[in-house]
Amino acid sequence: MTTTLKSKLHDDLNAAIKARDELRSSTLRLTLAAITKEEVAGKEKRELSDDEVLKVITREAKKRREAADAFAQGGRAEQAEREKAEGEVLAGYLPKQLSDEELNAIVAQAVEEAKAAGAEGPRAMGAVMKIVNPKVAGQAEGGRVAAAVKKLLQG
Repeated sequence: MTTTLKSKLHDDLNAAIKARDELRSSTLRLTLAAITKEEVAGKEKRELSDDEVLKVITREAKKRREAADAFAQGGRAEQAEREKAEGEVLAGYLPKQLSDEELNAIVAQAVEEAKAAGAEGPRAMGAVMKIVNPKVAGQAEGGRVAAAVKKLLQG
């Protein structure tokens, strides 16, 4: 039987507990709790697919990044470092992020497609985002994608 992403998280959690890796075990515990919460949300309990689990991990990693930024701005470097470290633990489970060059190439192609469909200028943002998002799903954060699209549409 193939191992699911969720069972891999459970196995890694057990290994982290045995190794007394407090940071890794607490991060994985919180992530598994978020997955379980997602599974019981709604009318009936269900098992999440690997794609859905990835979305939860992505959301958790984003929370860590935002919290690290907030702590850093608030002068709480120690908490900021911990949040960053937790984010790095989660990043290990996510697909490799696109480099700026790769992202810009995909966005440039989408801008051309949108122009061919008659959408141009800053108003084409929505049309371009519709083309780009499925291509970069999970490999680039929405904010990064939007910034790249905006830059190319204005440039």
